[in-house]
Amino acid sequence: MQASSSASPAVWADRMNARVVAAIVAVLALHAGLLAFLLNARNDLAPRPIESRTITAELLSPAATAAPLAIQSTPTPPAPTPPTPVAKPKVQPRPTPIAKPTPTPLPEAAAPSPNALAAPEPTPAPTAATAPAATAAGAPATGQPTMALSAPKNVAHLDCNIIQPAYPALSQRRGESGTAHVRFVVGLTGKIESIELKKSSGYSRLDDAAMSAMRASSCRPYVENGAPIRAMYTQPFEFGLKD
Repeated sequence: MQASSSASPAVWADRMNARVVAAIVAVLALHAGLLAFLLNARNDLAPRPIESRTITAELLSPAATAAPLAIQSTPTPPAPTPPTPVAKPKVQPRPTPIAKPTPTPLPEAAAPSPNALAAPEPTPAPTAATAPAATAAGAPATGQPTMALSAPKNVAHLDCNIIQPAYPALSQRRGESGTAHVRFVVGLTGKIESIELKKSSGYSRLDDAAMSAMRASSCRPYVENGAPIRAMYTQPFEFGLKD
């Protein structure tokens, strides 16, 4: 009993060593087979030598290349348009010639007798140029009223309402001053007929203001010997700066 019990561990150890060795051998065999497989696969995948091939290129002339392009890009000709019918001109009828009237010959005047007396020449009628001369000589013109205006009389005073002129603001700022003398004529009804600048103040703005004031003024007729007459007067307009 003791001999069998003591031998059992030894046998078991031998068996275990045999198994380990068998496993190691199997693993080595597996690795060897795998290595052999990889070597065979590497030999099978060896790179093939590169084959050299020669490519020959042929250059074509421009005419040869342009010909196909021209053929391809040739547009399709449009469909022919039917001709438009041309209207025939209408034949105008020829105008009927109008017969020209035959001029009637004038009767020939008889040749004057050398013994005939010459007829007296007619007296020319007075022309329009001679009419004013006859009127100026004292002959009254027929159908024309004579209303001659007498020349205005220069008087020293007139009954008028003279408007005070406005002093231009620009003239005040520039210090312009002076006296403008305006001559005017009063008619038979008291209306101011004509206005003129007799003497300037030296500044056009002041002269214009004086003329405007005179146009806005009004007067009464100038009476002499109980009858109104045309009168002329000169009105001064003074422009000056006052402190």
